[in-house]
Amino acid sequence: MPPATRTRLERALLAVCFCTLALYPWLYSNYLSTTLTQWLPDTSTAFVILAFTVMGLGLNFVVGYAGLLDLGYVAFFAAGAYVAGWLASEQFANAGSVVFGGTVLPKTPGIHLSPWLVLLAAALFSALLGVVIGVPTLRLRGDYLAIVTLGFGEIIPQFVRNGDNLGGFNLTNGAFGMNGIDGLGFGNTVHHAIHTLPSNFLNELDSRWYYWTALALVVVTIVTSLLLRDSRLGRAWIAIREDEDAAAAMGVPLMRTKTLSYAIGAFFGGAAGAMITLQAGATSPDAFSLQVSIFVLCMVILGGIGNVWGVTLGGILLAYVNYKGLFAAGNTFNSTFGTNVDISQYAYLIYGVAIVLFMLVRPEGLIPSARRRAELVEEPEEENVGAEASPA
Repeated sequence: MPPATRTRLERALLAVCFCTLALYPWLYSNYLSTTLTQWLPDTSTAFVILAFTVMGLGLNFVVGYAGLLDLGYVAFFAAGAYVAGWLASEQFANAGSVVFGGTVLPKTPGIHLSPWLVLLAAALFSALLGVVIGVPTLRLRGDYLAIVTLGFGEIIPQFVRNGDNLGGFNLTNGAFGMNGIDGLGFGNTVHHAIHTLPSNFLNELDSRWYYWTALALVVVTIVTSLLLRDSRLGRAWIAIREDEDAAAAMGVPLMRTKTLSYAIGAFFGGAAGAMITLQAGATSPDAFSLQVSIFVLCMVILGGIGNVWGVTLGGILLAYVNYKGLFAAGNTFNSTFGTNVDISQYAYLIYGVAIVLFMLVRPEGLIPSARRRAELVEEPEEENVGAEASPA
């Protein structure tokens, strides 16, 4: 197939996929929910799937582009979640009332900023945290880097768990977490006008609104990934990933370049964490375990390290299996064979076996980058260096 034709087909397929995702809430409600409801996620579940896909794409900046093994990515998820709690709830009610574009009535205790400002603030705070963590951490390499990032990933949840009495100040509300966090909206006037609508219509509208916001964030993350991949910074990341010493010899500033990958990845991880918290209306330290970091890392590996479309596909598929597909398969199995097996008890066993088998069959991922495919699949060409014909 000619390259030009192939490019047009890929763009057409991409446009169809995006339109399908954009129309999914309407398709689900009108055509799909009656026949495929057991296997297809509802709009709220699809929102969570897209939010975790954003985290997978964010981690791809660190692992896929710069080649830095990060086992503590959940720290940025937690940072974004708690910034959302600080800026959109009654957590700091003792400080008075600060309402600026929030979805609550004026003079409501606590800080209630516009949720769009909250998303931006959470992302920027997470990026700053990425710089703070990255500066002392990214001087290490390989296994040492993985161990240190793992440590930071464990420190953050413990900090928020014990942050209810920092010199007499309640920062995180401890193990109870924070509740009553505001949702998305356009100021209290529009928000309360919308909430006068019938409850069934309102619930459907809210879930669709969150879904479309998550989809827009996925698009922004993909576009940012593609632009940075082909930029001078992206080429510097790839140089570091391939050979750090050679990159330094060619004049690539290692610490600054690696810290930028860490900060950009943290930016999108924090945005996803804030968005999930705004949708749930609450956050808790129990949600920020090591399993989240491993789960997001599996998205990158299974999708195809360094490939934006591969990570997107891997994130959607793995999050779907985790939040819908596995339980749908369990229900189908029980209804078919008349059993009563709780599939959730074997979830991690199934994940482990599936990941091992997938890595054995296709170690390069679902949609690998050209470089990754060349490393793991294509056989190196045989070189006949200095070979001479034997005399007859």
